[in-house]
Amino acid sequence: MSKPIVIVGGGISGLSTALFLSRAGKKVQVLESRKQPGGNLLTSTASGYRIEHGPNSTLHKPGRQEDALGRLMEAVGLTPLEANSEANKRFIVRNRTLLALPSSPLSFLTTKAFSPAAKLRLLLEPFIGRGKSEESIAQFVKRRLGQEFLDYAIDPFVSGVYAGNVQQLSVRAAVAKIYALEEEHGSLIRGALFGRQKNVSGMPKGRLISFEGGMGELPQAVSRALPEGTIKLSTRVVRLERAKRGWSVYWEGEGGEAGIEKAAQVILSTPASQSGKILAEISQTATRLLESIHYPPILSIALGYRRNRVAHPLDGFGFLVPRKEEIRTLGSLFSSTLFPGRAPDGQVLLTNFIGGATDQAVEVTDDRALALGVSRDLSSLLGIEGKPDFVQATRYRESIPQYTLGHLQKLQNIDRALASEKGLHLRCNWQGGISVGDCIRNGELLAEKIIQGG
Repeated sequence: MSKPIVIVGGGISGLSTALFLSRAGKKVQVLESRKQPGGNLLTSTASGYRIEHGPNSTLHKPGRQEDALGRLMEAVGLTPLEANSEANKRFIVRNRTLLALPSSPLSFLTTKAFSPAAKLRLLLEPFIGRGKSEESIAQFVKRRLGQEFLDYAIDPFVSGVYAGNVQQLSVRAAVAKIYALEEEHGSLIRGALFGRQKNVSGMPKGRLISFEGGMGELPQAVSRALPEGTIKLSTRVVRLERAKRGWSVYWEGEGGEAGIEKAAQVILSTPASQSGKILAEISQTATRLLESIHYPPILSIALGYRRNRVAHPLDGFGFLVPRKEEIRTLGSLFSSTLFPGRAPDGQVLLTNFIGGATDQAVEVTDDRALALGVSRDLSSLLGIEGKPDFVQATRYRESIPQYTLGHLQKLQNIDRALASEKGLHLRCNWQGGISVGDCIRNGELLAEKIIQGG
């Protein structure tokens, strides 16, 4: 039999690549170090609560060319669960009070989330020139929108979504679509208006989705759709070696078991530092660059309360906390508002985040102490009486890859260092976007390249 394409890593990037290749008739073998596939797309249930240990939802843009997520769901027969309409309402904290972010031009004029001076400053944006060199998100936003929008709109978004630091992340690498508005239209406002005009064609807007059993249903459905025996669990790849025709993939299993998988091509779909270790004997340059990609620590803390002890109506997606507010919690998702079946009757579930690039001290702080601190923050912000009835913390010592200044150049240098290694591919969320949709689309593009002989 012909040698398979070996995919190292069974997260959503590796699984989606495997499915698209398999459906095109390619023989695929996935080697996953954990005891179950899916990476951080993991859902569990406890005491009647459905807890997301990684992403709580994802954005689906049906009918568009880049809708690999839709094609994947169709291929595995998975029906998405659309978020409650209240998910469109989002809050930030200002002066230790939750304020709804504006969702229309009229609400922007009346919102208390931004001062009159900040609103007037926004009128200057179409007249600001393009940047001349690579900028951090902070430099870009301050130049185009002013300090207050940086502090109370972009900073909480970046720390809450990317676990990042606006002073360190590259605007071109981390938020490429925002950067493109300036490049293509010379203005964020003009670019947004142009995009709105293009969408008048009847194309469905993006919608926030999960699944009845949580986000963990997605990798499980993909795993079931692959041919039997495709995924080998509890199998840690330790190194690669060039073979006469293809590659030798060396792995170790539980109980001291070890083996070699012969591969026509290899796809490393693993975190950057892990990919670097695997490539140590192939390219020291690539290893050094990969290991320099930073992943900050973060905790996801699920807290359950009786509904009648929470004063806030929880009528939205959740809230984000600007670092300027000096509140340690990064933000909270109103999980039981967003999707049904997330909490027992009469209870609510709040999914909270603490840590990230601006708070590395969480790495050496006890989970219980951090959960207590988050509970105190919520009590103050949401008007909660008493302690939570349910607590579960998920710790990631390495959470989300940081697309810092120089990241795109670093990726080019990695590609250069491995350019001569025929049949070796790298595909994970440290390149091309961190979202679930990005990972699936990038997996589809790589599969197409391989199918076409690339």
